[in-house]
Formats: sequence, structure tokens, C-alpha cells
Amino acid sequence: MIELVLRAPEDLVEVVSDALIDELDALSVSVEDADANGPQEQALFGEPGMPAPRGGWSRSTLHALFESEVQATEAATLLLAQSWAQPHLHVMAMQTVPDEDWVRLTQSQFAPVEITPEFWIVPTWHEPPAAARRAMRLDPGLAFGTGTHPTTRMCLRWIAQRASQGGSWSRVLDYGCGSGILAIAAGLWGCTDIDAVDIDPAAVQATQYNARANGVSLRAGLPDTANGIYPLVLANILATPLKVLAPLLCAHLAPSAHLVLAGILERQADELIAAYQPWISLQVQDQEEGWILMTGQTLATSLATASPSPSSSESPCPR
Repeated sequence: MIELVLRAPEDLVEVVSDALIDELDALSVSVEDADANGPQEQALFGEPGMPAPRGGWSRSTLHALFESEVQATEAATLLLAQSWAQPHLHVMAMQTVPDEDWVRLTQSQFAPVEITPEFWIVPTWHEPPAAARRAMRLDPGLAFGTGTHPTTRMCLRWIAQRASQGGSWSRVLDYGCGSGILAIAAGLWGCTDIDAVDIDPAAVQATQYNARANGVSLRAGLPDTANGIYPLVLANILATPLKVLAPLLCAHLAPSAHLVLAGILERQADELIAAYQPWISLQVQDQEEGWILMTGQTLATSLATASPSPSSSESPCPR
């Protein structure tokens, strides 16, 4: 395998990438900031639903993989011969990529994750630690959620600690379920009526697969799968969609229900408190590596004692 490394300005990245894949038989092309990890590094990605600060980096490094050195050399020669390529496109390197056992290499990057001393997330190629009284089997896949990110760990820790202290839930909603890790954790801790929903069909499939692998029964589907009210609603997404979803999530809260929100940076706490204030009072429950977990609980009795309509994003929930 041969890697061809190119340097290109923002306006050439797309045309060069398309040429490499469509015309020059590159196996893959990846693009990264040529100034990454330096003072000129540029952040491109905002939160979901928000426009990116800009369309690309001022200078990009393109890494193209080819089956042979002949192909890589021909691709570089043809690209540099184009009138639009000069003087801005540069060949930085052409190098051999050593053969790797990519499966073993990937597996080596994922070790068992301790949530509490007794509760662990364990990839299928590892044995559970001796201290693990509960272990969730979960491999990295197409959807977010392996237990390695602080937001996921904090949610899992909240579930485990509450359950260890005698907490239980007759129904659970995991909104934005990703891999299904939070819904499955609720099942491992005794809940048998679980809805896990996501806008991404790949996440729904991953959740169904992971639930079966852990012997957990749940319903996984698109957001309209959520139905009625729940004693526990979990949402590990990001601050902006959590603010937008406030009326809908609160519409699914039963009296005395817990709402658990994650994917929130420390500096965003006040924004979330304000967004949910009409329905529920939120507090910071946990924090880790700049991320926070926010929770709230509805009152046992309320004027909104009737089950709110889950299809309406305007339905109130008990405060």
C-alpha cells in the first residue's frame, strides 16, 4: 500500500479529492488541517443544527492510498499537470504504508471501561475483570456510545449508583440512544420496559444488536417509538439539540420522574437551566473533563397529572 500526501488550498480540496477517487483509482482519501496542533489551527465543526464556521481549512493535507507505487506516481504526475493545480498543489510525500492487522490494532485501543468498581463495559474480545459483578458486552460500532467518553460514563454511573441504592424504574426512555448503551444499562439494572430512540437508522440497528448481545429486551426505533410517560428519561446528545428538545422530553416525564441530560459543557449549564425552567429545575449532578451531567426530578403531584401527548412538543410536564 502506498500513501500519496498532498498539500492544497481550501478551494482545491474538493476537486483534488474527487479526481483522486473518481479518476485516479485511489482507494481512499482523507483530509486534515495542515496547521493542526499549531497556532494557525482552525476549528471547523459546530454543534448539530448549527452552520460550520467555514467550509474548509485554509491549507489542507490530503492522504490518498493506492495499491501500488506506479498508481500513486501516475496520480501525482497527472494532478500536477493540470493548469488549475499550479502553483498551489504540492506533493509532500509518497511513502509505503506497512501491512497491519487492523482488527487486532483496533481491538488494542479498546479495553474494559470501569463505570463503578462493580459495573464495567467490556469488549467481546476481553474477559470481564474479576471485580465486575455486572458487565455490559459492547464493541465499537457505527453509533456513538462505548463508555469511553465522559458524558456516557457519567450517565452510566448515575444509573448504576441509583440502582445500587435501591432505585428502580418501571419504564425508561433513552432519547438519542446511539449504540443503546444507556438503555441496555437500565435493562441490566432491572428495567424491563425500555424504549430507545434515535433519528439515525444505523443507531437503531446497533441498539437492537447490542441489546440482544446482552440479553436485554427493549424497543428500538425512530423518535415516534417513544410513547407516553416514563419514570426515567435519559438524553446524552449535545447542548443545542437538548435545548430544542426540552418541551418534548419533558412531555414524556411522569410524576416523580428523573430527567438525566448529558453532552453538556460546563459553560453551557446556565443555558440548559433556562431552557428547561418552564417545566423542571435542573442541577449539575456530576462533572468530568469539562463535561457535566444535569438532572432534575418532577414533583409527585402536579396539575399536569394526565399523561401528556408524546407527539406534541408543547405538552407540559410537572415542575
